[in-house]
Amino acid sequence: MKQLTAILEGIGSTLQLLARSAAHVGTLPRQRARFIEQCYLIGYTTLPIVAILSFFIGSVLALQAGYSMQNFGAKQFIGSLVGLSLARELGPVMVAILVAGRVGSAIAAELASMKVYQEVDALETMNIPPARILVLPRLAAILFMMPVLAIIADLVGWFGGALVSNYVNFIGIDSEAYFAALRRYMHFKDVMNGLIKAEIFGFVVVLVCCNIGLNTRGGPREIGASVTRAVVTSLILILVLDYFVTKALL
Repeated sequence: MKQLTAILEGIGSTLQLLARSAAHVGTLPRQRARFIEQCYLIGYTTLPIVAILSFFIGSVLALQAGYSMQNFGAKQFIGSLVGLSLARELGPVMVAILVAGRVGSAIAAELASMKVYQEVDALETMNIPPARILVLPRLAAILFMMPVLAIIADLVGWFGGALVSNYVNFIGIDSEAYFAALRRYMHFKDVMNGLIKAEIFGFVVVLVCCNIGLNTRGGPREIGASVTRAVVTSLILILVLDYFVTKALL
């Protein structure tokens, strides 16, 4: 019963934070510097990790698909399998998990520290809404950067799959055949579904991490607890939302 009450309270406080942030959307053009800073922290600094992981995910997909499909004479479909898997599922989920682990944890730690050391209270005393300067620029930045990260993850993953398909002996599919299969079975809707997923996952991750950070109580030990709770909650929400969003988009 206590756990259910805590979950409902968390949902309620998260929705309240969203409403308070939405009320200050008109101030966003005046916060260009904060928005650009958050785009750099969320997008640019995460990009190398996204590229490395997506390259090897695409490579492993091609390797596993080639090993399995050679028994059925279906190696020519490797490009479509890698392309659809990355665009519709693995790309947005992988990027969201990276954002939760790297960006979400940093956001929760920063805001929890500000709350514990009464910097958030100081902002409220000066009549500066924390939702306006601490939450809104981050939400805007994640909405802007998540599609970029997801598209780059798809492209790099496709390239990794093509490289493995071309140079691994037991696959032996040249790049032209690989990309021909990818183009034949890949549709614009598949890419858009992945981008919609990425937007939803990223927005929820940042909102939840901001809310948990701003609701931290206690001393320095609670900062670590808040970071752990933010990351774990984000990962669970990503996987839960993935099912419902996938079902809605099919």
